[in-house]
Amino acid sequence: MGKINLLGLEDLSAEEIINILDTAEQLKSLLKSSRKKAQHLQGKAVINLFYENSTRTRMSFELASKYLSANAANITASGSSVQKGETLIDTARTLNAMSADILIMRHSMSGAPHLIAPLVDAAVINAGDGMHEHPTQALLDMLTIRERKGDIKGLKVAIIGDIYHSRVVRSNIYGLTKLGAEVSVGGPATLMPKGIEKLGVKAFNTVQEAIVDADVVMGLRIQLERQKSGLFPSVREYHRFFGVDDNRLKYSKPDALVMHPGPVNRGVEFSSSVIDGPQSVIDEQVTNGVAVRMAVMYLLTMGSFLPKED
Repeated sequence: MGKINLLGLEDLSAEEIINILDTAEQLKSLLKSSRKKAQHLQGKAVINLFYENSTRTRMSFELASKYLSANAANITASGSSVQKGETLIDTARTLNAMSADILIMRHSMSGAPHLIAPLVDAAVINAGDGMHEHPTQALLDMLTIRERKGDIKGLKVAIIGDIYHSRVVRSNIYGLTKLGAEVSVGGPATLMPKGIEKLGVKAFNTVQEAIVDADVVMGLRIQLERQKSGLFPSVREYHRFFGVDDNRLKYSKPDALVMHPGPVNRGVEFSSSVIDGPQSVIDEQVTNGVAVRMAVMYLLTMGSFLPKED
């Protein structure tokens, strides 16, 4: 059985995405059990290779691998040979010599996982690469939406924030549109990429227009270094014009879900009342992140994201 990787959702079919979500739903029951241990990855070696800080994603992958009985190891760039001048290709070759089965990689450079995937025998999972994709984040978002809404087809999903720099939004656009959702994006003109409509979404420069009648309102973290680059005047001004509070949320449907990949800047992307309100499913997203990552690793070891034929 040939090796497969998860480098992005752009290359996955709707059927493959649905099978990952179905598998995650089945494995999620493990998280609610008193003994969080299954044998799906017993004897497998998993390496988390993170060139960027990410407590949430790294911990999620680490717990997912341990719940499925894999042997997991973590490598961070600050404590590795990278600091001594080792190249990414050299690191890949070194790790390949250690016979890992799954290599999970997060890197600030777009395309980094694609570069090393052909160089290693391990299945490679993209845990976020530059401004490109973050496939498992989009998968957990879709699992959360599907659990709450029953189906994704026909839903309107509004994504608000720094669209230009976000790898989360790209993966979500690929995944949600393949499953039949209507996606709108909203944010400052300086944080909106030109030609985003070519991906099959509607773009707006006001929050109100973007979230009208939305079934899901998803915020994206504003990185404060963007303010230093002059892409928006101040955090206070951003929240005034683009932050989602109770008044703006009223433009969406009454039962709209409030989502965020985290960590959330309170009082910036969302007001505290929205974050802690009854429509928020942000904590559910974290739980579903573990379930999705268990599913992805399990299916990778099976050699296919497609459902098995009966």
